Amino acid sequence: MEFEVRDLAQRLGATLLSGGDAGGGAVDGRVINSRVIDGLAIDSRLVRPGQLFAALSAERDGHDFVTSAFASGAAAALVERESGPDGPWPGPVLVVPSVRDALAALARLARAGLAGTGLAGTGLAGAGPARVVGVTGSVGKTTTKDLLANVLARRFATVASEKSFNNELGVPLTLANAPAGTEAAVIEMGARGAGHIRFLCEMARPTIGVVTVVEGVHTEVMGPIDQIARAKRELVEHLPADGLAVLNAVDPNVAAMAAHTVAPVLSFGTGGEVHAEAIELDDELRARFTLRSSWGPTEVHLGVRGAHNVTNALAAAAVGLWLGVDPREVAAGLAEAPASPWRMELVRVPGGPTVLNDAYNAGPASMAAALAAVAALPAPGAGRRIAVLGLMAELGDEGPAEHRRIAELADELGVEVLAVGCGLYGSPWTVDSADDVVGALGKLGPDDVVLIKGSRVAGLERAAEALTRPGR
Repeated sequence: MEFEVRDLAQRLGATLLSGGDAGGGAVDGRVINSRVIDGLAIDSRLVRPGQLFAALSAERDGHDFVTSAFASGAAAALVERESGPDGPWPGPVLVVPSVRDALAALARLARAGLAGTGLAGTGLAGAGPARVVGVTGSVGKTTTKDLLANVLARRFATVASEKSFNNELGVPLTLANAPAGTEAAVIEMGARGAGHIRFLCEMARPTIGVVTVVEGVHTEVMGPIDQIARAKRELVEHLPADGLAVLNAVDPNVAAMAAHTVAPVLSFGTGGEVHAEAIELDDELRARFTLRSSWGPTEVHLGVRGAHNVTNALAAAAVGLWLGVDPREVAAGLAEAPASPWRMELVRVPGGPTVLNDAYNAGPASMAAALAAVAALPAPGAGRRIAVLGLMAELGDEGPAEHRRIAELADELGVEVLAVGCGLYGSPWTVDSADDVVGALGKLGPDDVVLIKGSRVAGLERAAEALTRPGR
């Protein structure tokens, strides 16, 4: 995204003030007008020269950090106040009634400026930015986004949401920081309730929508599973008729979304148009399988771990194949895609245990998948298999039953449970916090396997880091 500061102010309906320093803008506006805004930041510590700094007010007031943003090279700031605490702002500012509303408008402007035309034979043969993919679902969003971005990057100049930046702030960041010449954008879309994904779609205008799965996660805020499905369905409802809905054939809640889109549908998973055969796991929990579709069979060896990620890979493959990526390049993209931090990270500690760090987040489905992975992980001897489990948050009234179900599954799989700050698993082996995990585990050897998993509130990444620290 590149805009001259005065042009952007006009497009946003903002009041442009020059600021107080000599370089911030001349009184006639010529210096201001020459400034080019290239990109967006909402954290003053991460500002790059030339970016627009958005002074959001949340837990901390972004206006307190405008001066720091200019010191880091911000070209301008988006603010709600005409002056700072000590007088005029130290550089050009765009004054708006609401920074959050202005970010949404900025995202729409950035989306309109994305390059790339459709490809003949894909259904996206018209003019304009066609390769914008929205990815949603209860679980698997981030991994699917990562896999898909790597697949599309084999053919197109591609950008994707960083980390799990999937809300009303993350989507503008992704779009506004897309460099000139971007040909494909992969946008992760999360929801905390009805209308959230609709709002993100109004900004990103996806032409392709991927729905991974609908599960009973975040039920405390999202409501029962039918409401969750309706919230996720907003993505396919906003697709154009010449777009594509990529839907999980195995999940009936997702498959049913085909009746709620005007776009053609491409299904993935068992019984879907894009599916896997002959799935095997190697000693690192990476799946090998034959990818089957109308584009022909292709052998795939995933770079990410866990049998459950086969489904996410199929979703990514479906989009890539439909957009004309060669099947062999699809396979290469899936093999080489890096996993996001704290997602099925496997560490073999010298002289110590094998640690599977899946601490980023947890819900019933992902917890069950992680336990299955631990049970499937080969070990050289008769060591222990231990799951260090934190709270699965935001499950509402279903929380106690879901935690008990996971504990029962662990028992069936022969996995011991060390519960961290959570009595819902019913395990007699408990500690108060992540900082107590290493002491509770005691001496572990090379035959032992440890899973680390819980919702973000549990902070179990600290336990994973301590357990895998060299020389512990």
